[in-house]
Amino acid sequence: MMNLVINQSFSLNNYMITVTNTLSGKKELFRPLKAGQVSLYVCGITPYDYAHIGHGRVYVTFDVLYRLLKFLGYEVPYCRNFTDIDDKIICRAQKEFGDPNTFEQISKKYIEAFHEDMKALNCLPPTYEPTVTQTMPEIINFIKGLIDAGKAYVSDGDVYFEIGKFPQYGILSKHKLEDLIAGARVEVNEKKKNPLDFALWKHAEPNEPGWDSPWGRGRPGWHIECSAMAEKFLRETIDIHAGGLDLIFPHHENEIAQSEALHGKEFVRYWMHNGFVRINQEKMSKSLGNFFTLRDVFKQFDPMVVRFYLLNHQYKAPLDFSFDDLKVMQKTYQRLCKQFAVECPQFSDQQIKESPMVQKMLEFLEDDLNTPGMWGILFEALPALQKDQKELCLVKAFIQQVLGLMLIPLPEKEVAITPEIEQLIKDREAARAAKEWKMADELRERLRILGYEVKDKKQ
Repeated sequence: MMNLVINQSFSLNNYMITVTNTLSGKKELFRPLKAGQVSLYVCGITPYDYAHIGHGRVYVTFDVLYRLLKFLGYEVPYCRNFTDIDDKIICRAQKEFGDPNTFEQISKKYIEAFHEDMKALNCLPPTYEPTVTQTMPEIINFIKGLIDAGKAYVSDGDVYFEIGKFPQYGILSKHKLEDLIAGARVEVNEKKKNPLDFALWKHAEPNEPGWDSPWGRGRPGWHIECSAMAEKFLRETIDIHAGGLDLIFPHHENEIAQSEALHGKEFVRYWMHNGFVRINQEKMSKSLGNFFTLRDVFKQFDPMVVRFYLLNHQYKAPLDFSFDDLKVMQKTYQRLCKQFAVECPQFSDQQIKESPMVQKMLEFLEDDLNTPGMWGILFEALPALQKDQKELCLVKAFIQQVLGLMLIPLPEKEVAITPEIEQLIKDREAARAAKEWKMADELRERLRILGYEVKDKKQ
């Protein structure tokens, strides 16, 4: 077990936290900018479809961080945005309604669905949940500031950030500027001074949604929104900015460039990123047919089982998603619920912190959210905890409050055979009848990935 050295000058309530900072590539002692307060920004979704298991991993991971910081006594203003205007949303609106200007119906539908999924996973709502369309004045003002500072330029109704004016570009992703420029030259854009210059504002085509600006009617580029929202709802320098590994470049790299170019100060003190969710050793992708929405998974597994499954993996490492592993986790979680199936009184946070077992669990959580290690010591201690009901109740309160697991025994339920599963079974039967054995095997594997085992009989 790792014992953390307590240093009163950098601690709150005698607790310390270490995090892996993507900026340095090292585990660092966390020290907030303002004593007793931690500003937290987590990139939200683009609501053009249902949230998938990768989204679930991001928001469960940083929900635990949020809960932990609050439990330790910090005030935590937490901001998570919605990119509610985007090319993907416009395309979806055109596809579903034949009119790109119905984008608000698309974003509203999937924002509501996202909230339902997060509630099912027991993720706490953030302090602020802004949308791009609600933050347009601040975004336009931010872009204007960059133009006035000579860091951005207008080109035929578009506005671009000028990479050459920010020599530190690549500091987060560790990309070399000359290598990026060499790779970008294949994508020639006559509007840009440099192939790497990225859009802060894009002019609207006829019949596309847009907002009036000093540069003409248009909408923001993807990256500028987070910088503007972080400044508006938190401050110019924030403590922790988090998201998935795929956001490091170019999204978070571009956020650093535009924020620090405007304000001349550090934008984020600690960058945290969770690893990819993979299926069969491949990154989850719709084109590969291995894309699972949270709703797909919830049809077979209780959301608390999904949360427990996600928290049994180190957040920084790749997660090889498997329905077979979820089945194992379901049994383990059910056993955990039975171990804590006792009536308990209410406890204060201070009472919970005084529990010897909770203190051991906290050592692991404070050590860069080491949830797998924490579960390991808990399961070792379960036999002893059964002999001490007060200590058992204190640990139960900690799991519910900080890990966000309800610990309610799962009801027995039959496996649902959805119309999609029925169709896959029929397709496989047809393939077997046609003696297309390769296709039949592929469909069997697809069913297995979805959590259904097919057994063929002689007749």
